[in-house]
Amino acid sequence: MNRKEFRDLASPAEAREAIDSLSLEGGIERVPLTDARGRTLVARLDAELDVPGFDRASLDGYALTARDTFGADEADPAELEVVGSVHAGEEPAVELEAGQAVEISTGAVMPDGADAMVPVERTDTVDTDSDGDNTTVLVRTAVAPGDNVMFAGADVAAGERALGPGTQITPRDIGLLSALGIDEVPVRSKPRVGIVSTGDELVRPGDELDSDRGEIYDVNSYTIAAGVEDAGGEAVLYPHAGDEQDEMERVLRDAAAECDLVLSSGSTSASAVDVIYRVIEEQGELLLHGVSVKPGKPMLVGRLADSAYVGLPGYPVSAMMVFRTFVAPAIREAAGVPEPESATVTGRMGREERYGEGRLRLMPVGLVQRGPDAEDDRDAAPRVDDSDNAPLVYPVDKGSGATTSLAQADGVVEVGPETDYLEAGESVRVRLFSPDVRPPTLLGVGEDDPTLNRLLDRLENPRYLPVGSRPGLRRLRDGVPDVAVIAGPIERDTDATELGGWIREWGLVVRPGNPDEIEGLSDLVDRDLRFVNRTSDSGLRVSLERALAELADDRGAGQHELADSISGYDIGLRAHESPARTVVAGEADAALGLRETADHLSLEFVPLGEQSVRVFANPDRTAKASVRELETALAENSNEGT
Repeated sequence: MNRKEFRDLASPAEAREAIDSLSLEGGIERVPLTDARGRTLVARLDAELDVPGFDRASLDGYALTARDTFGADEADPAELEVVGSVHAGEEPAVELEAGQAVEISTGAVMPDGADAMVPVERTDTVDTDSDGDNTTVLVRTAVAPGDNVMFAGADVAAGERALGPGTQITPRDIGLLSALGIDEVPVRSKPRVGIVSTGDELVRPGDELDSDRGEIYDVNSYTIAAGVEDAGGEAVLYPHAGDEQDEMERVLRDAAAECDLVLSSGSTSASAVDVIYRVIEEQGELLLHGVSVKPGKPMLVGRLADSAYVGLPGYPVSAMMVFRTFVAPAIREAAGVPEPESATVTGRMGREERYGEGRLRLMPVGLVQRGPDAEDDRDAAPRVDDSDNAPLVYPVDKGSGATTSLAQADGVVEVGPETDYLEAGESVRVRLFSPDVRPPTLLGVGEDDPTLNRLLDRLENPRYLPVGSRPGLRRLRDGVPDVAVIAGPIERDTDATELGGWIREWGLVVRPGNPDEIEGLSDLVDRDLRFVNRTSDSGLRVSLERALAELADDRGAGQHELADSISGYDIGLRAHESPARTVVAGEADAALGLRETADHLSLEFVPLGEQSVRVFANPDRTAKASVRELETALAENSNEGT
């Protein structure tokens, strides 16, 4: 199979034009009122009756003729004969004459002969005979004709325009339609969007995963489906399509026969096994392949049978960024859903970011507020501020293959193709993912640790990036995060404020019962045991290296010599549980880890030492409310441990 090459990439504007040329509209349907919220009307609705359809009382009191109350006041009330009562939902059985009144309930029909009503609190009643059969009401205020009465059609008059075409139906509109007796409405059909994830390696969440075969859980089907629903479309998930062209063609044609738009993810790049563009070329019409944007260069746009087609990249971040930027607006247009309220924030780059690839870059970023005053209102959106109080902006893009970049981001900075780099402190415009985005109250970086996870649970909306101790310390020196969590020895001093910390026991995590009878580091050096390490940026790795250096000194050998003798020493995993889980899976005999991790996974533990974990705050952020709350949580944790 020949390899497809990207030669002339389309511009972002050309990609939008290509998508706009496709027809995504699903037509018109009538839906019951119970399903109408959020849908878009396609025709004007006029009132076919008066609302209310009768003159009704606005309050509890007495219906009467206004003329009978003229001149009445507290000292000289009008005396009227009560000749009956009317309750809501019943037809009046009396007709008033001069000098008479009828007791009436809120919402009840005004009887003939009455043109006003008086509230009950402005009246008194007296019995005029011993049997109580005749009652007189004393009206202690004058009323004018129409007072406290809602006349027929006062709310909506028959023939009046109720709602116009293009109205996105809200709960208050449903109230109006209910009042008019309308039980179903004509609306734009939601565009049916078929979602097909391609790749032999994909497994649905909930099914068993075989990592040895390189299988991964399908992320795109669910995130894209959520995006489709959010944009006003109807998402339809189809079975995975493998990398074989006949199977891919079958699934795509099924989706095209049933949907207005087909969205696939994966198999769009220039790889020899990425064949989806061939299916579109042979079975439909390929309008565009390749866009000058990062992430998302291998986007496809075309037609398949009677359906529109867009091929998204396979990597989750690339897929979602392309969907949000190019596809979601087209779905909203077809569904008649207005563009969401835009929300942008002006911030300053927390560090320099180099680029220079000549393509539009959609860079996911996070926000962190520097000043303590930003914590006063936890529900407030970030401020648009060009002053030194503007929030810091930091990239959180881990690469298009990562799935957590968008989860840890607050918005996107569009970096033009002519931009080679963004300077630290440079003002940038952040387009938030939605107007209700609330950036974290605390941004922390550093070591991954179970005690830390429990401390963060005590805070409101923190964000923590487990980058490791060494990178965490570097980022703290750069001034972006509020705090950094550092485990083990610190090689050089740092200008930071220590908030507190704790001690953790570290060592080797081994199988239950320790069948290999591992007693210490020497066993890894001298015996043929499989070992899994932590990454070099971890504080645990630093302590292990120091322990290995001490063992080398005792033996009169070189540290690197001992490290080379340990099978798997250079295999480092990032999270604190990951090495231990290789022991659980039977893929290793021992792993670097914590006693707490061993206990949690029901494994055996061989102690090698204790390690301090310290939390350092950016000295400019110690007055931040969230930093103070973390300091309090650290103190409470210390007291709980004593």
